[in-house]
Amino acid sequence: MADAPSYIYLASRSLRRRELLQQIRVEHESLMLRVNPPREPDVKEDPVPGESPSDYVTRICRAKAEAAWNRMIERQLPHKAVLAADTTVCLGDQIFGAPANAEEARITLRRLSGRQHRVLTAVALKLEGALDLAVSESTVRFRYIEKEELERYVDSGEPLGKAGGYAIQGRAAIFVSELHGSYSGVVGLPLYETAAMLKKFGVM
Repeated sequence: MADAPSYIYLASRSLRRRELLQQIRVEHESLMLRVNPPREPDVKEDPVPGESPSDYVTRICRAKAEAAWNRMIERQLPHKAVLAADTTVCLGDQIFGAPANAEEARITLRRLSGRQHRVLTAVALKLEGALDLAVSESTVRFRYIEKEELERYVDSGEPLGKAGGYAIQGRAAIFVSELHGSYSGVVGLPLYETAAMLKKFGVM
């Protein structure tokens, strides 16, 4: 886009994050951490025992930004700001990551059904020696999810790869009775915090 002065690397393969950046007219290129999938992940996302959800999502997001910056240098790419984000869903201090299979998705969604949970999305921007990080916190309440519709939702495949086993921008929107906070943060990239960082770094 000719009128968009920004150009960054996005340390994510998430289509929803790319769409949110496009929404605010930020030109970007996805910087995949793993070129060859069989290789070990650059960032291990297992929670540390006793780690709070806020500390967890902050640590993972910072690690993703640092790993992506190092990958940019290794590939001898032009130096541009690197944006990373990480989302987690939690009930109290219990962290719900992305379910690995349908059964994990069922268990998670049963726990969230009829209850209020928190969604934390950390966003980090790194450029040379500077790194800025912010966390967006929202609360989401699900209505009670009937067994049959839960099964239909799990069978759709949408819960896989999504923190908390759902995508608010997808079919799971019908489960949400209340949302307080940032809709874009729940989707996966809080645009208020992201835009503030981009402006601070002079890339927007």
